[in-house]
Amino acid sequence: MDIRQLRYFQAIHEHGSLLGASRRLHVATTALSYHLGRLEEELGQRLFERRPRGLTPTAAGERLHDHATAILRAVDHAVADIRQGGKEISGVVRVGMAYSAVKAIGIALAKRMMADHPRVQLSLNESLSGATLSTLLRNEVDLALIYNPQTDPRIKAEPLLIERMGCVGMASLIGETGTPITVEELMTLPIIMLQQGVSSGMVLDEVEILKRIESRAVLKMNSVQAISGALREQLGCSISSRLSVSEAVADGTLSFRPIIEPSLSRTLCLCVLADTPQTYVLETVRSILCELIRDAIENGRWDAQLVAPEAR
Repeated sequence: MDIRQLRYFQAIHEHGSLLGASRRLHVATTALSYHLGRLEEELGQRLFERRPRGLTPTAAGERLHDHATAILRAVDHAVADIRQGGKEISGVVRVGMAYSAVKAIGIALAKRMMADHPRVQLSLNESLSGATLSTLLRNEVDLALIYNPQTDPRIKAEPLLIERMGCVGMASLIGETGTPITVEELMTLPIIMLQQGVSSGMVLDEVEILKRIESRAVLKMNSVQAISGALREQLGCSISSRLSVSEAVADGTLSFRPIIEPSLSRTLCLCVLADTPQTYVLETVRSILCELIRDAIENGRWDAQLVAPEAR
């Protein structure tokens, strides 16, 4: 197996036919068919089912495509990185962020990249925190800002900040903004949570409290907008960071009460796949992300505490 065969295989997989791959690669269909046959012979597996209207990948073909995508992307990264050296960086960088992280620094990141590194194409992917981890594991993003990622040998996670959580809802239901609420008081209120579960959305550290919160949920929704609407209709309250509901709290639409006894928090980590090669462009984007997060905290836009470098 060599890089050329993997590129041929990837094109055939993505086009679903030898003809489509041939047009993309400018390689004869007979050559593609030959290399595909050699690859299947070497692996001892059929990679495609031959059908009248094209080729359908088998389970082995899907697995190989995942590996091939990661391998070829690593090769492309290596070539671009070495060619760049001390030159102006370029290429595509895909960054995944949870909703609140995008709210805090998403636009600032885009402006900074366009101003300082115009040859870098930034792809910003917003999702719920649990989904952001999935996109990283599927190699759909290169860097990801994720709250409390699960321990996984496939990823490297660098803690950046700790964010306190509060109870959010209509003042008529939860009380006035700024007044702390205890966990025991919280448990007497109707709680709305993300469909994926607190552990993948709100992402708190306290496991036992998480279980209690889940047991109290009256509604589960897989949409930030849906939860916001439910809060305004006084269907319940939710657990959130101050950043996530800052506008609604500022205009008096919703109330935010810090949770105490105990206080609840979540940790934001900068995550990469463990086998991702270090490149100039990724290191540059990582540095900018850390700088923007620090600035957002220092100027008060992000109500959080930086994790000291020695504690990482």
